[in-house]
Amino acid sequence: MSDLHLEIKNLIIEALGLEDMTPADLPSDLTLFGEGLGLDSVDALELGLAIQKRFGIKIDAEAKDTRTHFANVASLAAFVSAHQAA
Repeated sequence: MSDLHLEIKNLIIEALGLEDMTPADLPSDLTLFGEGLGLDSVDALELGLAIQKRFGIKIDAEAKDTRTHFANVASLAAFVSAHQAA
């Protein structure tokens, strides 16, 4: 598991108060919303704010591809990596 994947998993657990989970409980390809982890729109807002704060990235909630970026830990890591490199 990459350091960025681990950092994002810990961020999800911390930001959403998932105290009974560990990073090992979150496979990088697990769907975060709906089926899978079962997050909802309020969780999406909290997670988006946490990502912006931690990584200094501006997230456009209205962008068409935002849902794709938040599909799972792997896609979030790719999104963060791309914006940090830019």
